[in-house]
Amino acid sequence: MNRIFGSNKAKPKPNLNDAIQSTDTRMGSIEVKVKKLDAELGVFKGQMAKMREGPGKAAVQQRALRVLKQKRMYEGQLLQLQQQSYNMEQAAMTTENLKNTMATVDAMKIANKEMKKQYKGIDIDKIESIHYDMEDLIEQANDIQESLGRSYGVPDEVDEADLQAELDALGLDDDPIGENETPSYLQDSTALPDFVDTAPLEELGQSNAPTAEVAR
Repeated sequence: MNRIFGSNKAKPKPNLNDAIQSTDTRMGSIEVKVKKLDAELGVFKGQMAKMREGPGKAAVQQRALRVLKQKRMYEGQLLQLQQQSYNMEQAAMTTENLKNTMATVDAMKIANKEMKKQYKGIDIDKIESIHYDMEDLIEQANDIQESLGRSYGVPDEVDEADLQAELDALGLDDDPIGENETPSYLQDSTALPDFVDTAPLEELGQSNAPTAEVAR
């Protein structure tokens, strides 16, 4: 039945890639033929080099001319197919670039719609208000820190001459102070010394004399 009425299935339309592949196949076939003719021309050339002038050499020369004509014809066809293949490759590349451009444009349209939706929920005035509120809070925090770090009972301006006079009145020793020593102006005046010297013998005798007389 299909042979009589035909088939309803439509044949797929050839695309550029299929056409390029078919052209490349034809080019390969022609290149094989050109190489075969080159080999035949080489044989004829060798034969003519060994033959003398005469009917035999003329016959070989005629056969070589026919082979050379076939070679030129195939070379012309090969150049045409190469140009066709180049043009189709350029067209395929241009088509692919256009597809990529259209895909990029579609992606940009979708991104543009999404950005518009996102920006609809953003209020610039609210953002500015939040920014100003943050500045005020930071300024208040700085004021609090400055207030907590304020000194009490210390004059703002101190006379260096008064400080020098007070330093001289402390009676600092000229000798340097050791690492574990305490300056003299910080020592307790009522504290006992580390050792007690014994009184001289003369002082002891004088102190015992009145006591002896009273005993008599």
